[in-house]
Amino acid sequence: MRLFGLFAVVVAGTSCGSALRESRAPVLLVVDSLQGAPSGGRGANTFAPTLLSDVVFMRTTPAPCSDTSPCPTYFSDLGQMTVTMQAKNLNISPTANNQVTLTRYHVDFTRADGRNTPGVDVPYGFDGILTTTIPAGGSAAIGFELVRQTAKLEAPLVSLASSVNVIYAIARVTVYGHDAVGNDISVTGSMSVDFGNFADQ
Repeated sequence: MRLFGLFAVVVAGTSCGSALRESRAPVLLVVDSLQGAPSGGRGANTFAPTLLSDVVFMRTTPAPCSDTSPCPTYFSDLGQMTVTMQAKNLNISPTANNQVTLTRYHVDFTRADGRNTPGVDVPYGFDGILTTTIPAGGSAAIGFELVRQTAKLEAPLVSLASSVNVIYAIARVTVYGHDAVGNDISVTGSMSVDFGNFADQ
């Protein structure tokens, strides 16, 4: 019983230590905006709050692609998040120790109807790398890959290329980083993504 009690104290201490470490950062991150855009095809690089993710784009140029024999082409979709740093204590101005370096991000997809099985109802989630520093009291625009090209060649998106169906999904994007003294910081934003075989013109 003594050993069990000691083990419980150690586990509790470890959990609290992790929580305290994450809460020690005197600043927080706020998502000002989250938008998406295709990287090719119709509407390329035009960012909007709702992404119309075209699962396949039929190119008619250059040769041998033509109007009568178009070439199926698959583009990734881009994301852009604007993040602002704010002090938790509004009476204290952030210093250089509070600048935040973002090092990675995670994207996952859900649906409002509760059908959320990756590879069946929605694309698989994934992780990516970032290298962005937000200056003390400042903001930064972060560019990243929101929908991977390979996702359009996998279920459930691949079946949409020959269908009129549309999958209405929600993309949750979480960025992770740390301040200059090592405190972990993260923030999450969400946006709508509509997957379908949309008109190319």
